Amino acid sequence: MVSGMTTRMVSGTRRAWLILPLLLMAATLGACYETSYDKAIAQLNAGGGNTGGSGGSGGSGGSGGSGGSGSFGPNFSEIQASVLTPTCATAGCHSGANPSAGLNLEDASSYMMLVGVASSQEPGIQRVVPNDPANSYLIHKLEGTAATGGQMPPAGALDATDIATIRQWISDGAVDDRAPASTPIRVSSLSVTPDSTLTAAPTRIIAGFDRELDASTVNAFTFVLEDPNGVGVTATSVSVPAANRQSAVFDLTGTSLADGTYRVVLRGSGGSIIMDLDANALDGEFSGNFPSGNGTAGGDFVVQFTINTPVVINPTLDDIQAAIFTPSCATAGCHDATTQAAGLSLADADTSHLELVGQFSNQNGQSNVLLVAPNDPDNSYLVRKIEGTAGITGGRMPPAAPLPQSEISVIRQWITDGAVR
Repeated sequence: MVSGMTTRMVSGTRRAWLILPLLLMAATLGACYETSYDKAIAQLNAGGGNTGGSGGSGGSGGSGGSGGSGSFGPNFSEIQASVLTPTCATAGCHSGANPSAGLNLEDASSYMMLVGVASSQEPGIQRVVPNDPANSYLIHKLEGTAATGGQMPPAGALDATDIATIRQWISDGAVDDRAPASTPIRVSSLSVTPDSTLTAAPTRIIAGFDRELDASTVNAFTFVLEDPNGVGVTATSVSVPAANRQSAVFDLTGTSLADGTYRVVLRGSGGSIIMDLDANALDGEFSGNFPSGNGTAGGDFVVQFTINTPVVINPTLDDIQAAIFTPSCATAGCHDATTQAAGLSLADADTSHLELVGQFSNQNGQSNVLLVAPNDPDNSYLVRKIEGTAGITGGRMPPAAPLPQSEISVIRQWITDGAVR
């Protein structure tokens, strides 16, 4: 009997020592993975072991990732959707009629403005060099190694894994994986936004297409820029870059463009036309949205844009006379040589200086105030009149419309500098 009891005690002890580690294992697994005791036992019996596998919290078996967002693959369509559109093509940055650094990264424009195109900040470096991420300016900007400007995006650097994915896309040839439509070749983007007003002349106009071009059909007869008088502008060159055969470049390097409205014409009809590699004519009709076309091969793409360069007025009397006094003040019936309203003629720079600087106003109640007090714009009656300061006699000048603040600031600066002739 003693022997039997001893045997049962030993057997019970063995079961206790077997159950104890199972309880500990179940408790541990329950804390990490919310696994029940029964489930832990079942997994142990099945040889499952740790439910996290070898990955732990940072490997493939746990919940951790690879260190990056892992949200997109090394192809252009996903890079556009996951990075360029939400992070770069934002208001005030790489979008709209005047994008930062001349680079529009909106969906319709980004590929043809990146691949095989020289950077505007570092013209000796292409933005994307197919198969060569190390020499692609896009990578320099994303990694913060570019010599010009800061790291992009300015709100915060991309995760290293995401940059590596973009590097891989470039290493694989920087291909545009977005499938072209089954319609005739169409214009998918233009670096100058149609109907936009630019504050500076473009140095090149880049047209993007929805498939590869027959480069031999792109030339000065099929890619045309007309000046405000309808005369063709001579390009430095018209070409299809070898690195991006879905784009055509009208190079304006060294060409001066005056202010006015210009027309861009890409020909899809007539004797000379733009075609794709299958000899399909350009479907060019433009209704205000990209891509162009009416679904039938043939038809010119015609849009316009305006250049309106801001006038730079220096704080000198000659510039102020030419840009402000003559067109806004020395007009018929006002401060011209004949009428001399308020006894003041602003007919030319010499007369303006003689009648303004150091001379008292002759308007009622203002006879003790100098029209222009050198070095003291706040106590110059001219400034008070053009700013509409309280207490002036009569209304604000000019009567037709107030001067813009930029012009008032130039007059103030001229007076601050001594109001010299």
